[in-house]
Amino acid sequence: MRTRRSVRRPAPAPAALLLAAALALTGCSAGDDASGGSNSAADRGADHKGVSGEAAPGGTGSGAKATAPPKLAATHIIRTASLTVRVKDVPKALDQARTGVQNAGGYVGDETTTRDAEGHERTRVVLRVPVEKYDEVLAELEGSGKLLDRSAKAEDVTDQVVDVESRITTQRASVARIRELMDRATKLSDVVTLEGELSTRQADLESLLARQKSLKDRTSLATITLSLSETPVKEQAEDDDPGFVDALAGGWSAFLTMLRWLAVAFGAILPFAAVAALIVLLWLRVVRPRLPRRPAPTATALGPLPQARPAPEAAQPPAPGERD
Repeated sequence: MRTRRSVRRPAPAPAALLLAAALALTGCSAGDDASGGSNSAADRGADHKGVSGEAAPGGTGSGAKATAPPKLAATHIIRTASLTVRVKDVPKALDQARTGVQNAGGYVGDETTTRDAEGHERTRVVLRVPVEKYDEVLAELEGSGKLLDRSAKAEDVTDQVVDVESRITTQRASVARIRELMDRATKLSDVVTLEGELSTRQADLESLLARQKSLKDRTSLATITLSLSETPVKEQAEDDDPGFVDALAGGWSAFLTMLRWLAVAFGAILPFAAVAALIVLLWLRVVRPRLPRRPAPTATALGPLPQARPAPEAAQPPAPGERD
């Protein structure tokens, strides 16, 4: 019996022990990734800035220290600007802006065009240009017409970029450890538990990769929001004294305005007038013929008949005292 018990004890490790081992291995490898990741980040920074990696093969010592200053100098900045420019021809100025952005290696984003009641056109367009050509393109757009408004903003996101890169490295190592444990697992319950943990860590890794892509796009391409508006027509004649033509135009405009108001008033009164006319028509054609008519006085050839006169009152006898 003792021999059987000693044989049953070395059973396969449960999922909890496998996860604990994975976390322990991940924690141990985090220090290695942090120490080794600094060198890889430095190598990436050197490659990005065009610095040769002569001290990279050593990995430690004075050669690794020599690559630290370029890493500190590599900054990641998000640049945005907003311009409002008045031009004489909006479509022509917009075509020039598109051509300049495309020649600089950028592209045109969202675009909105409106037209006011007087026929003046206004366009708002979002331009994405490389950071290296940001100042050049901005100066070209400012010179396309009369600058009315300008605002620029620069946001340093170097800490965010470094933090995301470090977390991606650690998360990738964690996913690799979970996969190694899945290959070693023998029980179905352990495999199911590890698959759930692997799905969670892969989702976190994809979220970090998406954030890294967004930061790279925003730091490598500057955003310029350009608003173009046309110059108002006859702007130079605003200060001139009014003449006969101006007075005639003003009178004609007032006359047309009066006609419009009369038409509006007539349109407002027309429904009431139509109802009143309908009522009068019904009265004349339907109601009035049915009313009883009074008999008209008859007339003869000799003229109208004489009217009867009232009979004279009978004479009363005189009183006794009045006979004498």
